[in-house]
Amino acid sequence: MTQLYIGNKNYSSWSMRPWVLMKQAGIDFEEVLVRFDSFEAGSQFKQLVLSINPAGCVPVLKDGDVMVYDTLAICEYLAETHPDKKLWPDDKAQRAHARSICAEMHAGFVEMRTHCGMNIEADLSAQGRLILRDQPGVRADLDRIVQMWSGLLAAHGGPMLFGEFGIADAYYAPIGARIKTYGLPVPAAICAYIDRVQALPGVKAWLDDALAEKDFLVFEEPYRLGR
Repeated sequence: MTQLYIGNKNYSSWSMRPWVLMKQAGIDFEEVLVRFDSFEAGSQFKQLVLSINPAGCVPVLKDGDVMVYDTLAICEYLAETHPDKKLWPDDKAQRAHARSICAEMHAGFVEMRTHCGMNIEADLSAQGRLILRDQPGVRADLDRIVQMWSGLLAAHGGPMLFGEFGIADAYYAPIGARIKTYGLPVPAAICAYIDRVQALPGVKAWLDDALAEKDFLVFEEPYRLGR
């Protein structure tokens, strides 16, 4: 059985991406949850993850003797090993575009990821208003996301970014969760897209599990004193 090692569902946006992709696409796997304690060298989390991945991070996909530990590499591996699932668009140009926006997510949106850490369980809308007021980089990231999603939904007619659910939607699902958590203002069409993604069974399963975790990790919660 293919195994996917992940961190806390409430906090781990990078773990969320391949998990919801596999779940929604119907790819069988065994989940191995490695709960965050800290990321210090001697922490239980770090020691366990280092035993399977020398980079010391999650997610990690183990498929027999194959070990893949980068989120985008995991998605590419899944697309290669499950071509019937059509995780990338069939059209060559659309496929290149989908890969481009996933690479943009992988390397970009640093301000939003820094100031709006993923926290599915929390309502941080008050903090979101302050962040938008004080952080021009977050405003720029949000503008780019709205521009990107609006263009793709218009070009392909929805319901997902390239018509049908695929890697691109899984890749941006944590951004939708952040927009909800921090109450970031987006147009109605973008809200509707987020709602459609979050209603997908594979995504809803992740969100439900995140709400059930009930963990509170201080280093992941710069804007709250407690749950």
